[in-house]
Amino acid sequence: MDEMTEVRELRAHVPVPDRARLAPGRGRLTEAARAGQSRRALWQRREFVIVAVVAAVTAVAITATLLVGGKGTGLKVQPAATPSVRYKGVSAAEFLRQAADAVQAQPDGAVPTAKQWIYTKSAHEPSDKSRFLGVQENWIRYDGSASASRMRENEPLHITKMNVENGGQGDDRSAREMYRVLLTLPTDGKGTMKALREQNATADSKELSQARNDYFEIRVLLSADVMPAKGLASLYRALALVPGGKVTGHLVDTAAGRRVIALNYSRGENAKTSESMDDQWLIDPQTYRIVGMRLVSGDGKVLAGKSLVTTAVVDKAGDRG
Repeated sequence: MDEMTEVRELRAHVPVPDRARLAPGRGRLTEAARAGQSRRALWQRREFVIVAVVAAVTAVAITATLLVGGKGTGLKVQPAATPSVRYKGVSAAEFLRQAADAVQAQPDGAVPTAKQWIYTKSAHEPSDKSRFLGVQENWIRYDGSASASRMRENEPLHITKMNVENGGQGDDRSAREMYRVLLTLPTDGKGTMKALREQNATADSKELSQARNDYFEIRVLLSADVMPAKGLASLYRALALVPGGKVTGHLVDTAAGRRVIALNYSRGENAKTSESMDDQWLIDPQTYRIVGMRLVSGDGKVLAGKSLVTTAVVDKAGDRG
């Protein structure tokens, strides 16, 4: 049986899309075919093993928004339509270098103004409907002067005044401050690593190795609320130089309903239990942008974290874009 026959049988239950639904996907496919020849040559030289027949774009049920700047809008992306994509034998460094190349080619939108807010809707990890916390909405002003949150749909909005741009360090910096740092990073990994060590925004710990301190410096910026493509590519190339990363050999599910690539980096041992723990970065398999992060135990159990449902730039707290 040939591959096309297998695809037809696997998708026999899916309704045939009409011309209007197919038009956007056809346009994107044509554009990619014209612009992607050189990129395909690069990826074919790599050792990714893709065991999948990707269904049509119109068959994807979940659409998410990854913020790259702009008023009320973000970069709309669709997670992989198949659960059978695998990354066998791919090192974290190799994956990150390829992800950096892919991300750097993406366009950026307009930068938020100081008074605009960044809205995020996140699902708490692990997914457990019996827990009080499930989905949470947050707003943070771009200049770092205020934040807001709502734990439940009908709850009043809770707004907190802040002043993080006066001396903020590490993850206390505003979204605007982090964005400015990301824009100034060199394009190469070694140059980025050198720049981050000189800034030392997250003070190094004498109890940790240089590699661990480097990781925690990068970790903070990977969580930035507004991420320019160039800056994310620089961080990926710097992170590729940090040992200890591991790419999960298959896509994983998130509480937000996505199937994503999981990239693990060790956080060391829990001081109370001596159990090893990892940061697990959740990365969209089409855009290679981060859509969440969670803490996992040594045996792979998800302990805590958040995964992105949607994000946008809005004019006031309470707006959803």
